[in-house]
Amino acid sequence: MITANIPNSVRRSVYRRDGYRCALCDSATGLQIHHIVHRSEGGSNHPQNLITLCWKCHAVAHGTRMPEYPEYVDREYIEQACVEYAADFYAEQGRPWYPFGDD
Repeated sequence: MITANIPNSVRRSVYRRDGYRCALCDSATGLQIHHIVHRSEGGSNHPQNLITLCWKCHAVAHGTRMPEYPEYVDREYIEQACVEYAADFYAEQGRPWYPFGDD
C-alpha cells in the first residue's frame, strides 16, 4: 500500500543522493521531498520516485506560480525536469528509472 508517509531513512537517502540541494535549481534552502509520479497516479515512496526540491520548485510542481521564475517555468516544465533528472541519474548508473517500485 502506498501512503504519504515516507520513512525518514528514505528521506535522508534521497537528500544525500541529491547532494542536499534542489535537483532543479541547486538551492540548499527549504528542501522538501517531491513524488515525481504522484501517488494518486500510482507512484511509490521508493527513492526512484522521489526528488529533492526547494520549496519554490516544489510549489511550482504543484501549480503555484512563482513571479521570480520565468513564465515558461510552470507545472509541466517542473514535471518534465524531474523525470529527466531521475531518468538521467539512473541511466548513468546503468539502471532503468522505475518510479513504481515496491514500498
